[in-house]
Amino acid sequence: MKRIGVLVSGGGTNLQALIDAQKCGIIKSGEIVTVVSNKEGVFALERAKNAGIDAKVITKKECGGSREFNAALCAYMREKQVDIIVLAGFLAILEGEFLEEYKDRIINIHPSLIPSFCGDGFYGLKVHQAALDYGVKVTGATVHFVNEVTDGGRIILQKAVYINENDTPETLQKRVMEEAEWKILPEAVELVCSGKIK
Repeated sequence: MKRIGVLVSGGGTNLQALIDAQKCGIIKSGEIVTVVSNKEGVFALERAKNAGIDAKVITKKECGGSREFNAALCAYMREKQVDIIVLAGFLAILEGEFLEEYKDRIINIHPSLIPSFCGDGFYGLKVHQAALDYGVKVTGATVHFVNEVTDGGRIILQKAVYINENDTPETLQKRVMEEAEWKILPEAVELVCSGKIK
């Protein structure tokens, strides 16, 4: 059974999808042992608490900088004996020691079909706005391994979602979450935990 650490920065809808998938047996080769937020007071921490999962806040400000923040995160994950790290709407940049220690063991969900609308500056509603501005007819979500290039790691799973003519960034974001993100993130976590994807 792999030990999973989930990193969050906001409401935690993808975290909830993982918690639900663990409960109903979609994720059976791993267990969420801790949730870490880089922001105080976010609802994701409440979701962790409600599910009886250990939760902690580690901020860049309290650590004194990016390098120290990554080192603190790494030390905490080590202490919790975490095997696999899942970024579920985590908006801080991971680098240095953290990426080295957990090489090929960090996965992220991105709300587009990589390589479209990804990389530095593409997060949250900005991704969906870019898709609408460009006029693409299909978007979706991608689960990928994390490396030193933003959204540049090997792709694990993707799922397409059609764009409607009257979509706004908000309606598109909701549909991409419901039809793609909440389905493929738990599936990818199980694939990685079970060793089917290395």
